[in-house]
Amino acid sequence: MTYVTEENLTDLAVERWGNIPDPRLRQIMMSAVKHLHGFVREVEPTQQEWFAAIDWLTRIGHMSTGKRQEFILASDVLGISMLVDSINNRAPGKATPSTVEGPFHIVDSPEISNGGNMAEGAPGIPCFVTGKITDLDGKPIAGAMLDMWQTDGEGLYEAQIEGAEGYMRGIYHSNPDGTYSVRTVAPIGYTIPMDGPIGELMGKTKISHMRPAHIHFHIAAPGYKSVTTHLFQKGSDFIDTDVVFGVKEALITDFVKKPAGKAPNGDMVDTPFYEVKYDFVLAKAAAAQKAA
Repeated sequence: MTYVTEENLTDLAVERWGNIPDPRLRQIMMSAVKHLHGFVREVEPTQQEWFAAIDWLTRIGHMSTGKRQEFILASDVLGISMLVDSINNRAPGKATPSTVEGPFHIVDSPEISNGGNMAEGAPGIPCFVTGKITDLDGKPIAGAMLDMWQTDGEGLYEAQIEGAEGYMRGIYHSNPDGTYSVRTVAPIGYTIPMDGPIGELMGKTKISHMRPAHIHFHIAAPGYKSVTTHLFQKGSDFIDTDVVFGVKEALITDFVKKPAGKAPNGDMVDTPFYEVKYDFVLAKAAAAQKAA
């Protein structure tokens, strides 16, 4: 019988957690135990500090709801979400790069016709997003789904507005020639929620808690590797200090200010508006699998 000492405890725990039939779960748990023990050995927390950490995690769970996922936010601000995303979405060639989904995606968004307005009644400067969805060879992809969500012009998502439903989100589909057209309002840079355990932690640092202006997309089509990504406004504040590490160079694009008049979707707009042009490129599922 080998009894526990401070020196041998990690080895004993790793060995015990090796008693798992499933090889992948065994690998994950043995590594988790090894690295968690390594963390504790490095920082040597007091018992009060460890209980404070457990309390913090407990409060993260209590804060999470169907519309707000505080654990995802924790993963985001630690850079873990982007690392997991990058590992799982290695893309071939010129395929549109992915970025994090974030904590505010809501399933079952309303279907909106091509050129329709997903920001009806929302504050903000009108913004029109147009482009084409193609494969790696430039062939148009018809009927691709664009699931979109974003903040309004005051920096708020649906989940942050009491009683809102189907707000600042929608599902579009590309035309037979691969083109798509969306009317929305221009997003602005915004703070992550600071009223929960993550905000409490961020408040003890000098790290920016702001995100640059962006629009979220999840794009999918049969036979192709789907992509979850953002479009970031070029020149936006916080573009170099995004709190969730989500900015990739290929996703930064111009929001071009246009005078009042006819918009890209044919609407007549009586105020200046923004026009964004961006083509998304999807890899076929087999090619994406090979790149991984």
